[in-house]
Amino acid sequence: MLLLLLLPLAPLFLRPPGAGGAQTPNATSEGCQIIHPPWEGGIRYRGLTRDQVKAINFLPVDYEIEYVCRGEREVVGPKVRKCLANGSWTDMDTPSRCVRICSKSYLTLENGKVFLTGGDLPALDGARVDFRCDSDFHLVGSSRSICSQGQWSTPKPHCQVNRTPHSERRAVYIGALFPMSGGWPGGQACQPAVEMALEDVNSRRDILPDYELKLIHHDSKCDPGQATKYLYELLYNDPIKIILMPGCSSVSTLVAEAARMWNLIVLSYGSSSPALSNRQRFPTFFRTHPSATLHNPTRVKLFEKWGWKKIATIQQTTEVFTSTLDDLEERVKEAGIEITFRQSFFSDPAVPVKNLKRQDARIIVGLFYETEARKVFCEVYKERLFGKKYVWFLIGWYADNWFKIYDPSINCTVDEMTEAVEGHITTEIVMLNPANTRSISNMTSQEFVEKLTKRLKRHPEETGGFQEAPLAYDAIWALALALNKTSGGGGRSGVRLEDFNYNNQTITDQIYRAMNSSSFEGVSGHVVFDASGSRMAWTLIEQLQGGSYKKIGYYDSTKDDLSWSKTDKWIGGSPPADQTLVIKTFRFLSQKLFISVSVLSSLGIVLAVVCLSFNIYNSHVRYIQNSQPNLNNLTAVGCSLALAAVFPLGLDGYHIGRSQFPFVCQARLWLLGLGFSLGYGSMFTKIWWVHTVFTKKEEKKEWRKTLEPWKLYATVGLLVGMDILTLAIWQIVDPLHRTIETFAKEEPKEDIDVSILPQLEHCSSKKMNTWLGIFYGYKGLLLLLGIFLAYETKSVSTEKINDHRAVGMAIYNVAVLCLITAPVTMILSSQQDAAFAFASLAIVFSSYITLVVLFVPKMRRLITRGEWQSEAQDTMKTGSSTNNNEEEKSRLLEKENRELEKIIAEKEERVSELRHQLQSRQELRSRRHPPTPPDPSGALPRGPPEPPDRLSCDGSRVHLLYK
Repeated sequence: MLLLLLLPLAPLFLRPPGAGGAQTPNATSEGCQIIHPPWEGGIRYRGLTRDQVKAINFLPVDYEIEYVCRGEREVVGPKVRKCLANGSWTDMDTPSRCVRICSKSYLTLENGKVFLTGGDLPALDGARVDFRCDSDFHLVGSSRSICSQGQWSTPKPHCQVNRTPHSERRAVYIGALFPMSGGWPGGQACQPAVEMALEDVNSRRDILPDYELKLIHHDSKCDPGQATKYLYELLYNDPIKIILMPGCSSVSTLVAEAARMWNLIVLSYGSSSPALSNRQRFPTFFRTHPSATLHNPTRVKLFEKWGWKKIATIQQTTEVFTSTLDDLEERVKEAGIEITFRQSFFSDPAVPVKNLKRQDARIIVGLFYETEARKVFCEVYKERLFGKKYVWFLIGWYADNWFKIYDPSINCTVDEMTEAVEGHITTEIVMLNPANTRSISNMTSQEFVEKLTKRLKRHPEETGGFQEAPLAYDAIWALALALNKTSGGGGRSGVRLEDFNYNNQTITDQIYRAMNSSSFEGVSGHVVFDASGSRMAWTLIEQLQGGSYKKIGYYDSTKDDLSWSKTDKWIGGSPPADQTLVIKTFRFLSQKLFISVSVLSSLGIVLAVVCLSFNIYNSHVRYIQNSQPNLNNLTAVGCSLALAAVFPLGLDGYHIGRSQFPFVCQARLWLLGLGFSLGYGSMFTKIWWVHTVFTKKEEKKEWRKTLEPWKLYATVGLLVGMDILTLAIWQIVDPLHRTIETFAKEEPKEDIDVSILPQLEHCSSKKMNTWLGIFYGYKGLLLLLGIFLAYETKSVSTEKINDHRAVGMAIYNVAVLCLITAPVTMILSSQQDAAFAFASLAIVFSSYITLVVLFVPKMRRLITRGEWQSEAQDTMKTGSSTNNNEEEKSRLLEKENRELEKIIAEKEERVSELRHQLQSRQELRSRRHPPTPPDPSGALPRGPPEPPDRLSCDGSRVHLLYK
């Protein structure tokens, strides 16, 4: 393992121990004393870590160390030293120094020779170079330069060919279209830059020595229609143009498509449309302005840097922006970023901006020309789509004060526009070499800017295309170098450019090959074209801070290298979120309500247990027996189960986890279902039997005498079995599970970039409505039928079920509450407190009322009347097995019989007296009148009948009367 250790020390030179006053190491058997490097360089200690180097003082025999230098420095002296057996290092008498070297580019000269004196290669301090040019060339610049502290004393010269006098040079014409106005008035600065480049190229003796480049230009106004007119003039009017130079993308598209038919090379200085990279459609097109898609890798890199996953876009409806956005969409998709909203407009951006606001767009990429940008941001101000919550990404080739320029098409003030655009990000192709090194024209980028500024009539910030001017300048140089290569400039054989015409494919092909192989240093940086004819370049990232643009980074897409200056500033202190931060909050049931209802439910369960215990304990009492106590017991159990269902009804995510929710859902359903079936089913069975028996006339008389309890129990079992079967099928086929209901977002009162997303947990299944329809339909019919039966039997009286009127009242109560509560809770399902209150209180009240109506009267009767005898005891006492009503009737009948007995006795005594009187009267009459002899005719004697015979009473009649 090799470890480079750079340990700063004070000395300037690297010296072995003993040199320059250093202490000479002692010869020991341990090896050689360790050497520490000075700050200008370092030593490679092979196989040792930094901590090991610090911990040891000696290195073993035969151990080697290597000197290295920082930056643009070279080691002078031994680079490697070896530990000898005597404890010393090799070459100890020669120091190792790190000294600055001058640029090696000065040691070569194109079309000339360099003579180095005063030093060896590389060039060190004190070295001197002399320059000499070959024949037919002359030197431009200083002929001598001296190396001092790593810098040459003069700029590097170059050799220029001896040119033909101007009067003898042949003209080569360039047809150009400069947009002096319109969507992008780039010609305002680009035309002066082109003219300046032509002057520089034509003054050079080594480039096109026999030719002079001349410019014929028109104002395209960045309008394809206007450009068509001037393109026609350029092509059909003499002289012949060897190349065409359009500006805007829309104009370049038109020109490039037509140029292939005229064998013309097209070189654009201001076209960024990605569509122009299509070699099949535009086979002769080149551009020094990189494709607009070069912005997209930078944008994606920034999205990833700031953690944005959702963006929105708004574009002007033109081909350049549409194709750029299509490319961006593909790139963000690969990076896992989503374009959530895409808007476009032709001339009026008002509606698209409103849509962006409505869709809560936060990170917005805007693609439009400068004039449309002012319209967009005027609408942005009106919609308040700016500030700490928003970030806009714009194109960087607008004028620096584009938002301050007066525009009659908008109704926003400069202050409003300045406020709206504050903080936006621009991605711009690096159009000016940031290194400020000398270009092929022997100008630095800064010197170019100064020279161009002097030629402009207005301030650079107010001049359209000022940023693209270096690209226009380098476009002329790229053309000049390609033509020079084609014509054989510099003494090489080539073609005659003056032989070019629109039918000469040969010269066009040679110019194309020369252009395609271009590679030189321009004022805009290194100029080279890719396979599609587009320029390769870096991207500059700027941010508008306080009304002016500040550089915050560079990005090299070819190396995926982001250079960040950490000078970005944000209105909110940090980059905003790509969307409103949505905080999901669950709406939980009010705990006070849950506890209150739970207490009532618990008390109800206690009441049900008390009622059940009372009924079981007194089951031997005749009055209890005549109320069908087993059915009442089932009613009490059903009420207990229904009351127990209140607890799972109130459980939600506040109390239980997500995995436990399905079990709670099952508990709700089964407890309510079985509780209803047992409680209501037992009461329904009673009222059904009473109605069946007592609403019939003659055919049911025998049923009234006997009641078979098993039939009642079978009816209850049938109802419970139907519920169990229905619930089981439901839970097997479509089980209940946890579902989430999401409500509309709520804005917090504080001014924070957060929205509250309320959610509510429900128990549901895939076909919940179908199952509820079946369940509610069946139960609803049962409730309605129960109400009908209770009404029909309200006047019936039977000793077999002595509490059927109380059962009817309970059925009224349960049915009304259920029929009201079921639809209300479905309507209020999104209001957890109201729904729970309605459902739980309906369960509690119906259970309470049922228990009170059925059991409290029985308790009161047994307590107040003391009727605690069993049926056997009461039979022994009264001699009868009738119920209390029959006992009362029996007592009344006995009393009536006693009164009738007295009346009969009095009547018998009177009859006896009358019989005695009749007998005495008959005897007296017989003494007064002797018996009459019989009539010879045989007729019966005439006269009234004898009273005794008519008034004689038979004792059997008296017996019948008594009986």
